[in-house]
Amino acid sequence: MFKTIREFTISVIFIFFFNQTTFADTPVIVIAPSKKPQSISTVGSSVVVFDENDIENSNEYFLQDILNFSSPGLNFNQNGGHGTFSGIQLRGLPKRYSTVYIDGIKMSDPSTISNDYYFDDILKNQISRVEILRGNQSTLYGSGAMGGTINITTKRGKPGFQKSLSYNTASHQTHNLAFSMSGADENDDFYIGIERFETGGISAMSDNNEEDGYKNGTLVSNYGRKIFNNLKFEINYRLADSFLNYDSGDSSTSNNNSDNNIGHTTESSSNLGFIYKPNDLFTNQLKFANLYTKRSYDEHDIWSNNLEEDQYRGYRNAIYYTGTYNIDLDTSLTFGAEREFDEMDYEPFGKDYNRDSNVTSQFFDLQKRFTNNIYVTGGLRFDEHSRSGTEDSHRMSLAYLFDDKLTKLKTSYGTSFRFPSLYEQYTAWKDGDPTLAAEEGESFDIGIEKNFLDRGIKVDLIYFNHIYRDTIDGFKDGSGDFNSYTHNQAADVTSEGLELISSWKKDDNLNFDLNYTFSHTYDGGDWGDTLDGFTGGGKFLSSRMVRVPKHIINLETNYVFPKNKDLSLTLQTKWSDTTRDYGNFNSPKSGTDYMDVFLDDYIVNNLTLNYNFFGYKTFLKIGNIFNEKYNTVLDYSQMDRTFNFGIRRSY
Repeated sequence: MFKTIREFTISVIFIFFFNQTTFADTPVIVIAPSKKPQSISTVGSSVVVFDENDIENSNEYFLQDILNFSSPGLNFNQNGGHGTFSGIQLRGLPKRYSTVYIDGIKMSDPSTISNDYYFDDILKNQISRVEILRGNQSTLYGSGAMGGTINITTKRGKPGFQKSLSYNTASHQTHNLAFSMSGADENDDFYIGIERFETGGISAMSDNNEEDGYKNGTLVSNYGRKIFNNLKFEINYRLADSFLNYDSGDSSTSNNNSDNNIGHTTESSSNLGFIYKPNDLFTNQLKFANLYTKRSYDEHDIWSNNLEEDQYRGYRNAIYYTGTYNIDLDTSLTFGAEREFDEMDYEPFGKDYNRDSNVTSQFFDLQKRFTNNIYVTGGLRFDEHSRSGTEDSHRMSLAYLFDDKLTKLKTSYGTSFRFPSLYEQYTAWKDGDPTLAAEEGESFDIGIEKNFLDRGIKVDLIYFNHIYRDTIDGFKDGSGDFNSYTHNQAADVTSEGLELISSWKKDDNLNFDLNYTFSHTYDGGDWGDTLDGFTGGGKFLSSRMVRVPKHIINLETNYVFPKNKDLSLTLQTKWSDTTRDYGNFNSPKSGTDYMDVFLDDYIVNNLTLNYNFFGYKTFLKIGNIFNEKYNTVLDYSQMDRTFNFGIRRSY
């Protein structure tokens, strides 16, 4: 069946190719696809942009909630309410295959099992822009960029002097206060923003009603100064400090629902950058970046039946150089070199494990306009890991823009890789075996962007196909030993599907945004592992990737009241299909193994009334208006019906 859908999609793309329609479009400049500013109309990769207006006009607290309801090819799962662990999946691939950057700093946590990044603590009020780049991006973004890359930019100062203040209060004793000051002149710019979020919370586990509270304090500061006409320096700093009461997933322990379980997370990132532009053709950027993460949890020790604090620290120091040379009006070259130093300090149950590694990289990316219609990008990257050897990656993308600049055909192909995390290296076959290899992948996509001005319709339709090999996995052997041994598994993991991005502006008062994602996934790493244990022995109910729904639909309806332009209404609807999830301690058991489960599909609606009142932007939002009970992770709750009132003023 999927073969038929794929053939139909490609046929539709070529029908569009030969059927041009007139429309007017607003130019959008993107940076993520090539690490240099370029018009999105010339980009062959699949990229979605959320600008400052999109983010400010959203009445969500957290950035992930904006993306979850609006972005195609993207899915979030979360272990409860605000502040609990969340994972992002691009194109049906686990979160470890998506890289996240904030102000050019790679945010993956060196102390996590798979070098993951969790979105839990990113409050939205200091964010100015997000670019989501889907498909293999290792050529520019290195290890882990197999499903895509999310580039987040915090706010900077604008000409003049500005202040902004916002306050929200909502159900579950929720409060959010944000304040910022910013400004700029011809030589200097600055921004400083602080935000405090608190909630009494909901129960993380779905089998009880006790509250799991969460607190988050975030600081963002940016400063830039033009030293000479051709030299500028920039400095960025971000700190997020949070506390969470949480539940464990094991109902057999006495502490699984206790508010004594407290998690404390600190995440700080900073960079110092220099931009040197000796002439109009050549731009150089040099950045010194630092990332520090600390996570501490009260963990239940199954041997002593006591709560003990575990601590996990991650450190990253990096040097990034990027140069861009415009050879002529039709050709430009982006090139660079990077050096990253990672360290993990892992302290479970009073023990202390410390590991480190480093990666040296070189890359280049050539953009060429061959005719007025054809834009081609090609790139290569070479990486050397201190423990796992060398990897190279490459990509090619093409955009065909019609003469009227109205319709675009795009396609891209790339290879990618993921080096083993420090934890995976440490647990490889008990002995930190240096032969643990990188995972490797490749992807292909093809799409059409089409606008119908006379009908107010815009459509972006994409077919994608991903595969990766040599998956890194941990398993329990048949001897009953509960130790985890990490290894490369000879199995293919695939994800292919369709992404539809569309909008319809019926008139000046009513418009719709509809996104649809279809994912057909196959987890050969699970399905092919026939070893006895937690992840094997025929205990899987499906070969699908866990926590990836086959179908996701996001629909947003916006209505502006014609007799009062200051009053508007927004309805967000998200439908997610059934998903497979791993079993846990509470699942049906067979011997010592836990059977997989399926999570039900769900539909969630959010309704918001916005009103501009004498310069104050106010809103009333009802989240999950029909009080849908659903899970994105087995046994963990999602938010019930909530009421949220907020007010914002900029001056």
